[in-house]
Amino acid sequence: MGVARELVGGALADPNGDYRVLVATSDRRVEGYVCYGPTPMTEGTWDLYWIVTHPEARGRGVARALVGRMESELRALGARLVRVETSHLDGYGAAHAFYQRLAYPVVAHLVDFYKPGDDLIVMLKRL
Repeated sequence: MGVARELVGGALADPNGDYRVLVATSDRRVEGYVCYGPTPMTEGTWDLYWIVTHPEARGRGVARALVGRMESELRALGARLVRVETSHLDGYGAAHAFYQRLAYPVVAHLVDFYKPGDDLIVMLKRL
């Protein structure tokens, strides 16, 4: 949670900085947000850092809409690729399925990356 707050805080403090945030709201609350930014030392590659939805908003298309809007904005900026990094642990299965439904295939699997038994999965979408 601390890393997410740092990224969102950075985006809100400097809207033209390296971290950008899109927020979905209803009349009652924040439904979700996506945080993304340009990948250092690349041309046209961006990282999707976090996508979060309120538990009561899950399954209603909030995350899909946020990613779609992010991708539209990135296309307008001339972006070529969007990269997602995640763990391979079972608790991330829903996230893997979500990204694959949005055409983010797995392009790399690094064994024991985070710690022994916790591999890194890299998913990539060409815009």
